[in-house]
Amino acid sequence: MWRKRRIEDLVERVNNHPHQLRRSLSGWDLTLLGIGAIVGAGIFVITGIAAATKAGPALSVSFVVSGLACLFTALVYAEFASSVPVSGSAYTYAYVSLGEFAAWTIGWNLILEYAVSAGAVAIGWSGYFQRVFQDFGLVFPPQWTRAPMEGGWINLPAAGIILAISLVLAAGVRESARFNNLVVALKLAVILLFLFVGLRHVNPAHWHPFMPYGWSGVMGGAALIFFAYIGFDAVSTAAEEAKNPQRDLPIGILGSLGICTLLYILVVLVLTGMVPYGSLNVSDPVAFALSRVGEGLIAGWVSAGAIAGLTSVLLVMMYGQSRIFFAMARDGLLPPVFCRVHEKFGTPVWVILVTGIVVALIAGLMPIQEVAELTNIGTLAAFILVSIGVLVVRHTHPDLPRPFRAPGMPWTSLLAAGSCLYLVGHLAPMTLWRFVIWSILGFILYFGYARKRSHIAQENSSHVVG
Repeated sequence: MWRKRRIEDLVERVNNHPHQLRRSLSGWDLTLLGIGAIVGAGIFVITGIAAATKAGPALSVSFVVSGLACLFTALVYAEFASSVPVSGSAYTYAYVSLGEFAAWTIGWNLILEYAVSAGAVAIGWSGYFQRVFQDFGLVFPPQWTRAPMEGGWINLPAAGIILAISLVLAAGVRESARFNNLVVALKLAVILLFLFVGLRHVNPAHWHPFMPYGWSGVMGGAALIFFAYIGFDAVSTAAEEAKNPQRDLPIGILGSLGICTLLYILVVLVLTGMVPYGSLNVSDPVAFALSRVGEGLIAGWVSAGAIAGLTSVLLVMMYGQSRIFFAMARDGLLPPVFCRVHEKFGTPVWVILVTGIVVALIAGLMPIQEVAELTNIGTLAAFILVSIGVLVVRHTHPDLPRPFRAPGMPWTSLLAAGSCLYLVGHLAPMTLWRFVIWSILGFILYFGYARKRSHIAQENSSHVVG
C-alpha cells in the first residue's frame, strides 16, 4: 500500500500544487517537439563520423538496432506517460515505481544528459553558424569562438544561443512550441531537399563493402549514435502541459520516434552512396557530401538548415532539463525556488534562467566533445530503470488506469532493458569511469541534502511527531 499511496499522493499534490504549469500542447505539438529534439546533431554531424570510424554504410543497420532499443523503451514510456501524466519523465516514473533513491539517481543522470548534450549541440551550432558567415566573407575573431582550453577566451556564439533559447522558453511553452514547429518544418524541408538532390548522385559502388568493420562495428556505431534518438524522452517531460496527456503523449513519443528512424536510415543510405564512407569523418558530413558532388549551392542551404535543426534540438533539450529540475524541486529534492512558476508566463522562469546560465558557461568555456558520450550512458541507465519500473507498477498497481498499454509485456520491458544494457557494454571504458564519478557526486548530494528535505522525509517526520 505504501507505493500505491505514493502514486496517489504524487498526482494529488501535483493537481493541488500552488505552482501549476499551463496545459497548451496538442498531440501534433508533442510529435514536433520530439522531432525537434531527435533530428539534429544525429543527422548533421554524427552520421558521417560514425560511418567513417565505426560502421561504414552499415550505419543504416546501426540506426535500426538503436531504433529498436528505443522502440521498446518508447512503448514503456508511452504506458507510463498515459497512466502517470506528471512532469519529470523518467525521474517521475522511477519515483512512483522504484522509490525516491532510484528517482534521484535517474534525475541526476538526466541532469548530466541534458546539460552535456545541450552544451555539445551549442558548440556544433556555433560551428555551422560561423561557416555560414564565412561564406559571406565575415570571419569571427578566434578568441571569441573558442574555449580557453582551445586557445580562445569564450565560444560566444555557443553561449549566446543558449541564453537566447532560455529567454524563448521563459516567455511561455505555447510560444516555445510555435517557434519549435516553425524550425522543425524548415529543417525537415532541408532534409527532404538533401534526399531529393543526393539521390541523383548515389553510386551503389560506394556501398561495398557494406559492413567493413563487421558486426562489432555495427554495434559500436549503434552505441555512438544512440544519443540521436533520445529526444522522445523530452516529450514525456511535457506531461503537465499537454491538453490531453493520456492520448497525446503516446502519439508524440511513438510518432516522433517512427518518423525520425525512417529519416535517419534514408539519410545514411544516401550519404554513404554519394561519397566513400571513409571521407565522411568531418563535422558537416551532409554539406560536405553535397559539395563533393558539385552541389555547392544546395550545401549552403543545408548548412542553414543545420542551424535551424540544431536550434530546435537546443530548445527541446533546455525545455526537458528545466522540467526535470522543476519536478525534483517540487518533490523537495532540490531548493524550492526551482519549482516557482511565473504568474504571467506560466513557466518555471527561475529554473530556466539558472539552467541557461550554467549550460551557456559549459558551451562557452569548455571543449566538452570528449564527455559528450556521457549523454548516452546517462540516458541508457535511465531507460533501464524505467523499463524495470513499469513491471513493478504493473504488479503493485494492477488497477491503475492505463489509457495506453505497452504490447507484449513483460517481454517488451525486458527487451528494452536488455538492449540498453547491451549498448552500455559497447561504450568506451573512460565513459564508464566518468559516469561512476558523476554518480558518486550525486550520492553525496542526495545523502547530504536531498534525502533530509524531501517530501517523504517531511511526511515521515510529521508522522513521528504526531
